[in-house]
Amino acid sequence: MRKNIYLVSISILAAVLLLFSASWSFASGDFSLFAGQKGALRIAGGTAHIPVMKEAAKQIINFNPKIQISIAGGGSGLGIKQAGEGLVDIGNAGRKPSDKEIHKYNLKLLKWAVDGVGAVVHPENKAQSLTSTQLQDIYSGKISNWNEVGGVDRKINLYTRDEASGTRKVFWKKALAKGVMSAKANVVVSNGAMKTAVAGDPFAIGFVSVGNMDGSVVPVTLDGVAPTLDTVRSGEYKVTRGLYSLTKGEPSGLAKLFLDFIVSPTGQQIVADKGFIPVR
Repeated sequence: MRKNIYLVSISILAAVLLLFSASWSFASGDFSLFAGQKGALRIAGGTAHIPVMKEAAKQIINFNPKIQISIAGGGSGLGIKQAGEGLVDIGNAGRKPSDKEIHKYNLKLLKWAVDGVGAVVHPENKAQSLTSTQLQDIYSGKISNWNEVGGVDRKINLYTRDEASGTRKVFWKKALAKGVMSAKANVVVSNGAMKTAVAGDPFAIGFVSVGNMDGSVVPVTLDGVAPTLDTVRSGEYKVTRGLYSLTKGEPSGLAKLFLDFIVSPTGQQIVADKGFIPVR
């Protein structure tokens, strides 16, 4: 009996080691893209992308410290413009560049994740479910008090992003149906800054990437559908967009290697770990 148990244990251990070996070989193969490489890579643009970019950069640099990777935000508009003007090697955008932008800058696009954009409120706010019409009326200023949508008798504090933001454009187009956005809304510079602002204001409403949502804010259910990874993946939640990285002309050098890594099994696992939906 003991011999049988011993043999079973050995078999299980061997299977685990084989699986680990296969997984490590798979992952190390993705990093082998950077073996023997050196130099600097500049990335800027959409702020929703930053958690994935930073983690990918960290793992690549750990594999090969001779590679330097700088990552900045600034919004999708800046990512498109700076990539097109050759100021960065890779630009990030939370929207697909227009045909005019693609033609003007000879942009090449890589879509590496799918994301949603949802309205968020403070955890103490009881108005956590809205219709599309209510959300549109809140952002236009037509509804200005939380008691009009089931909340407390307090003025609604609006938060938005600047017009260069891809997150803003998708939210305005798909959640607000291209309606008026009040000029009184407070403008913040990134998904992270939006989350911090709403988390610190009990009477706020803002919007962030679904991939950036956490317990510091509460996602607002829209027309009966909560903005979550599952509802974005299933198509039930409609306020969605692709996350893109782009280059001026065909990518080459470290830019090409980095983009190849993002869509590799290891890179796509980082995408999933950071709360986005991989494309492969």
